[in-house]
Amino acid sequence: QVQLVESGGGLVQAGGSLRLSCAASESIVSNRLMGWYRQAPGKQREWVADITHGGSTNYQRSVKGRFTISSDNAKNTVYLQMNSLKPEDTAAYYCFADRQGVPYWGQGTQVIVSS
Repeated sequence: QVQLVESGGGLVQAGGSLRLSCAASESIVSNRLMGWYRQAPGKQREWVADITHGGSTNYQRSVKGRFTISSDNAKNTVYLQMNSLKPEDTAAYYCFADRQGVPYWGQGTQVIVSS
């Protein structure tokens, strides 16, 4: 069973940047898809971005141009570079992996953007 551990969250001022990391306990090469969701207080969890096995990336419209998802297969890690952060980006961010049709989730890392 794959374990995903997120890190990199924290408190940042609006306009600032953070880089989230998601370290997998096993090779990510065989994962069909990996990415990030987020959940703000009182709201449903929403998809943010993902990256396919082949390296194709997809972004939610509200983060496109500000966030960049990438992966390092040698480190079994997926990253989310977040620039130009806005208060509405405040949420718990969760890493996920689709491993041969089976979903796995990390425990989340908190991002707080102050205005």
